[in-house]
Parts: sequence; structure tokens; C-alpha cells
Amino acid sequence: MPRQLIVVMGPSGCGKSSVSAALAETIGAPMLEGDDFHSDKNRAKMASGHPLTDSDRAGWLDAIWHALEAHLAPRVLLACSALTPYVQSRLREASNRDIRFVLLDVPRDVLAERLERRTDHFMPPTLLDSQIEALKVPQDAIVIDASQSVDAIVAEVVSQLEN
Repeated sequence: MPRQLIVVMGPSGCGKSSVSAALAETIGAPMLEGDDFHSDKNRAKMASGHPLTDSDRAGWLDAIWHALEAHLAPRVLLACSALTPYVQSRLREASNRDIRFVLLDVPRDVLAERLERRTDHFMPPTLLDSQIEALKVPQDAIVIDASQSVDAIVAEVVSQLEN
């Protein structure tokens, strides 16, 4: 199997972190949390209700790639919004891995409800609409109904990855 990067993507509140952690455990792969690589400046910008631009994301993507280069595992998971074609292209171009994007598809009202309940994250619910607007789904993405349980989502992703 070629080296693979599985990018679990979608707007804030879609379940990227939970699904990625469960998927990583299921397939025995290391996982990186994209949020861990944001600069303090980017976190502050989002926390103040301003969406990031692609130029804001450049350093964040560089940091992700430095971390990915350190992994020798055949598969690595990345929980990352990957909303824009810029981010998706940078992930494809910088990688020496076969990339699979997995979009966690959740209705806007469910995302909004999840974000309202979340108290431990820098991303405010007011940025949800800008994230949905920015989202461009890669043509080759695996699209999963993420209103299911985490176990059901993971089982579906594993099945799709095997195809």
C-alpha cells in the first residue's frame, strides 16, 4: 500500500476530532489535530469572530507538513477543516502520500447546535456560515453522513477506504 494521508474534513462542529481519533484507533494509524498547528494570532483572529484568509493559513499548513514529515507510518490521519481549494491543493502538493479526503457532512442546524453547546474551543458559532460558504468539496472526496454515531461513521469510512 502506498503511503496515505486521510484528511477528515468539514466545518467546525462536524466531528472531525472525534471521528479522526476513533478512525485512527480502528486502523492503527497516528492522528494529527489540525487545530494544534494554528498560531496564537490565527486563534485570536478566529476567537474574535473573523474568518481566516488563505494567506493566514499558509504558516499553519507549513506547520502541519513539518509534523507529517516526522511520521513514518504508512497511514496518517489529519483532522483538518480543509475548506478551501487552496488548503486542499497545498495538502496534495506538499505530500509524498496518496491523499484521501473524507467530508463529514452535517446539516447546518445540527452544526449550529453543536457549536452552541461547545465551550472549550476558540472557534465561535458566529463563524459557521463563513465556513459553510468557504467549503468546496474535492471531487474525489468520500462524503459521509456525519449525523450518525461515531462508530457508524468510522465503519462507513473504513468500508469506503477499502474500495
